Amino acid sequence: MAVLKRRVPMHSLRYFLSMVGLFSKPGLLPWYARNPPGWSKLFLGTVCKGDFTHVIATKYRKGQKSLKKSSHLGPLDGSWQERLADVVTPLWRLSYEEQLKVKFEAQKKILQRLESYIQMLNGVDVTMAVPKSERLSCLLQPIIPSPVINGYRNKSTFSVNRGPDGNPKTVGYYLGTWRDGNIVCVQSNHLKNIPEKHSQVAQYYEVFLRQSPMEPCLIFHEGGYWRELIVRTNSQGHTMAIITFHPQELSQEELHDQKEIVKEFFIKGPGAACDLTSLYFQESTMTRCSHQQSPFQLLFGEPYIFEELLSLKIRISPDAFFQINTAGAEMLFRTVGELAGVNSDTILLDICCGTGVIGLSLAQHTSQVLGIELVEQAVEDARWTAAFNGITNSEFHTGRAEKILPGLLKSKEDGQSIVAVVNPARAGLHYKVVQAIRNCRAIRRLVFVSCKLHGETTRNVIELCCPLNPAKKLLGEPFVLQQAVPVDLFPHTPHCELVLLFTR
Repeated sequence: MAVLKRRVPMHSLRYFLSMVGLFSKPGLLPWYARNPPGWSKLFLGTVCKGDFTHVIATKYRKGQKSLKKSSHLGPLDGSWQERLADVVTPLWRLSYEEQLKVKFEAQKKILQRLESYIQMLNGVDVTMAVPKSERLSCLLQPIIPSPVINGYRNKSTFSVNRGPDGNPKTVGYYLGTWRDGNIVCVQSNHLKNIPEKHSQVAQYYEVFLRQSPMEPCLIFHEGGYWRELIVRTNSQGHTMAIITFHPQELSQEELHDQKEIVKEFFIKGPGAACDLTSLYFQESTMTRCSHQQSPFQLLFGEPYIFEELLSLKIRISPDAFFQINTAGAEMLFRTVGELAGVNSDTILLDICCGTGVIGLSLAQHTSQVLGIELVEQAVEDARWTAAFNGITNSEFHTGRAEKILPGLLKSKEDGQSIVAVVNPARAGLHYKVVQAIRNCRAIRRLVFVSCKLHGETTRNVIELCCPLNPAKKLLGEPFVLQQAVPVDLFPHTPHCELVLLFTR
């Protein structure tokens, strides 16, 4: 029987993504498990039927009955720690070699489904089901392993809430969900991805909280003051700690007293054992505050930490984005540089550039580097890094990419070739950014870095590759996915960076 030829309209994207498991919406994803809670973001169940998923999910479900509303849930024992490890680092029971196999197959499955839909948009004879053939049109390279497997995180965020023993001044990671009202905060010093220094600072922060008469802020409208802790470290062992504090109705004098008390604890008190390079304090009345919304206040020490990467000295501010695995980031950036293929006649456009490392590492090979980044402090870091390293052909812009990029591209329409690199947050690119890239004829080569090729990021890729669509203002020649390189920056977790090369 002849196969029906059909061109799938773009309005059916949501339906297709729900069919193949690429649209992140509760109830649509085959891997969106309602049981157990905390497993909802993991897609491995659909791409690998290995025993570890069954073991982990079963173990978590067995412990689920313990997560009831209670002021006292029992002592912190191995079961709580294992439960937390199964949620935060669900691959920890596997050897690293087995983890890489799981991740590679997951990326392969995602690419197969993505290519299937793009082929349908271009009128290729395929069915709505995932094709039986495992062949990919693009070249999928072997996964690049992380040089560091344990304790690789250079940034950790610790929450404050009730622990298994009911103490509200427990510092760690959450089990349970706010929706179900069964949040438990479990100390995280046993997690394989957390370095000892981060756990040490978290433990001493807990000591400080338990001797402080000021209550923690568990729920904003219920009062309390002490909130989360962020710890950042570099490869030289320098440590920056950032304490978040809800000021409630405290006077400036009372706030000053609390800052002096916590400062004294970490300089001359028990916390001095942490040997902090710097301590920041942020007054925050919201879940997250940027430096512009509520400035980071330096209580003592150096205002920045620095990192050595790709022959560059890089400055990192308290809230600047930097890949959480420094050694892995170097592998990632080298991969991006190889795929970018820039030369002395090329402009390198680095969108969502963070501290500017990718662009600055390639500056000597290109005519100009243009970076766009939302976080003002990160742009200041990029400019400092450029100046310190003697790089004079870079230019960084602060603001939303969707507002800056269209005008920036128009100013560069002089026939010079542009290579674009995008490394967006998990939410993906704004549709206006995709439009601007697609409609700029000077961009013939695009490197897209994604740690979550689901939801909006999937839509980004599809709109870069779909046929011309005047209704969506996608008027430029479509890109073609040529190559994909998985780079593991997150051992013991199902996550993986995927570097995609598009050309046209």
